[in-house]
Amino acid sequence: MSPVIELRNVRKAFTPERPVLDGLSFEVREGETLALVGPSGCGKTTALKVVNRLLDHDSGDVLAFGRDVRGENPIALRRRLGYVIQEGGLFPHWTVRENVEAVPRLLGWKREDARKRSDELLELVNLPAAEFADRRPRELSGGQRQRVGVARALAADPPALLMDEPFGALDPIARRAMQREFLEWKRRLKKAVLLVTHDLREAFRLGDRVAILERGRARQIGTPREILDAPADDFVREFISDERPVS
Repeated sequence: MSPVIELRNVRKAFTPERPVLDGLSFEVREGETLALVGPSGCGKTTALKVVNRLLDHDSGDVLAFGRDVRGENPIALRRRLGYVIQEGGLFPHWTVRENVEAVPRLLGWKREDARKRSDELLELVNLPAAEFADRRPRELSGGQRQRVGVARALAADPPALLMDEPFGALDPIARRAMQREFLEWKRRLKKAVLLVTHDLREAFRLGDRVAILERGRARQIGTPREILDAPADDFVREFISDERPVS
């Protein structure tokens, strides 16, 4: 079975002196979460953005669903890739329901079908529609806004999710609660997920596999246990030692 998302020797540079991505390769399989982690400036978010063509790469191959993303309509591509960012990126003047139904309505879903879907997803993320559907983002906590962001990303039932520091703005208690909920959603929905985080503990907790990046390259890709038991080089050894992750 082909990977859902795949990068092959991808390069991206904003200045000639130093590429942000420098021969980066990885794949994300169906039902798998691959967590990208590394120091600031290592290319994590850039890697995510070349997948949904928020940025175009300079060379190499980026594939989604077995097709080169450069041959895809960016809008159509993004509708198959749910996208979750910090604080959910919600439209502030829309209600919770309107935010969740945004993509289905753009795709021409019937009103009753979009409403049924939003009700299902709000229940999934523990925000029952009867209580939360008519609220606006300013009436929600940070964790609740993040849940709405996840529901919106799932609304059109995309085969894959891109998540860019989705829990980074939350306090430690809310963050841990969201991580637990993420693991439950993942078990139930079986989506391919590409997750960007600066937190190694979070990467090890949520990722089936973890890619440790440094200067646009993957220094090691493996399960958390593989990385802990056999760091690939001195950089990886120092990185996981400094973070002292919980296995």
